[in-house]
Amino acid sequence: MPTDSDRRLHSQDAESAIDAFADEHQAAWTAYRRERHCAPEASGEETETSHSVCERLKSLGIPAFIPERGVGVVGDLLFGDATIETPAIAIRADIDALRMSDRKDVGYASIKDGLAHACGHDVHTTIVLGVAEVLTHLGNSRSVDVPSGRIRFLFQAAEETCDGAAWMIEDGMLAGVRSILGVHVEPNLLAGQLGLRYGVFTACVDEVFITVSGRGGHAARPHSTTDPIQAAAMLTSNLYQMLPRQADVRDASVFTVCQINGGHTSNVIPDEVSIAGTLRTTDAEGRERLMQRINDISQSIATATGNSVDVDFRHPLGSVINSAHETSAIEISARQVIRDRDIVLLDRPSMGGEDFAMYLDHCSGSQMRLGCATSQPWPHLHSPVFDIDESAIAFGVRILARAILQLMTK
Repeated sequence: MPTDSDRRLHSQDAESAIDAFADEHQAAWTAYRRERHCAPEASGEETETSHSVCERLKSLGIPAFIPERGVGVVGDLLFGDATIETPAIAIRADIDALRMSDRKDVGYASIKDGLAHACGHDVHTTIVLGVAEVLTHLGNSRSVDVPSGRIRFLFQAAEETCDGAAWMIEDGMLAGVRSILGVHVEPNLLAGQLGLRYGVFTACVDEVFITVSGRGGHAARPHSTTDPIQAAAMLTSNLYQMLPRQADVRDASVFTVCQINGGHTSNVIPDEVSIAGTLRTTDAEGRERLMQRINDISQSIATATGNSVDVDFRHPLGSVINSAHETSAIEISARQVIRDRDIVLLDRPSMGGEDFAMYLDHCSGSQMRLGCATSQPWPHLHSPVFDIDESAIAFGVRILARAILQLMTK
């Protein structure tokens, strides 16, 4: 049987092999990221990206396939005496882009009008492919001892619309998975830094759709109408003023209106106005309280203005809650790659939503924030000029490959 010193030697051999492989392939990973960056595809339409990823996995000897939906990729890598029935460790990348313009002046800017990789999904795709490459290399190496295990690579479509994770789960792609890891680039951190958080990592998100309906009419005679425009303005103002006073100040929450639509001309008061936005919370009790208050405030405005107000909460998305087990594996791995001072233990959750949360309803897991900025301040996610310091790619590969090996031995 191997001694403790043997295990340390094998572990060190694996770490050295990972680092050497990353050094050798960083330029190739950068080139692939740029290839994907200039050819973004919208949520649910990622056919070319899916075929590219699938072929790359197959070229490594990893059996990979595109689900029947036609987008996304799944592939399993087996080590040692593992079989397809062995409980798997999964690693997930999202592959879709945003419907927005890319305004960067770089040679790899989007060539598709109205589409841009402004959220870093091209980077996530490249990193997880890099992990597949380095782990395949370790598995084929006779000089490195790799534990037995099964690794499932999930390249998920439609994260931006919060559909893709549900598709993967509905199609059975999480069956047999015991742990899952994820990565998201973070422009508030420099390349070479990593953000970690144990516990609640992102907000729970509810889309809120409100319809104000009443009697419209001529702009010169508002007294003969119930003026849904005025009611919608009052409602928006009241929600902004009153909701913060209903939430426990110790729990983060935010309600934001992002759309108000009504009317078609300057001299006609419309019969109907629609309001759309999101409610984001980090506490289940607080979420229920704020949802009730949105209903209560809406009905009070309806009574005061003579309109009807209908409130509809749609597409609830839970919080990403990072498990201590997987987060610890990432932290241990990160401390082997970057300086302790560059590991940032985040003191509060992000108020963004992330459908990675859906996977955590079925297995434990953790998502990390990978620094991607060259300097501060840096363009934020969803900015038309968002870009990354491409040295972050190799850092992500080195950390996640180590974390998977950590989890395979636990």
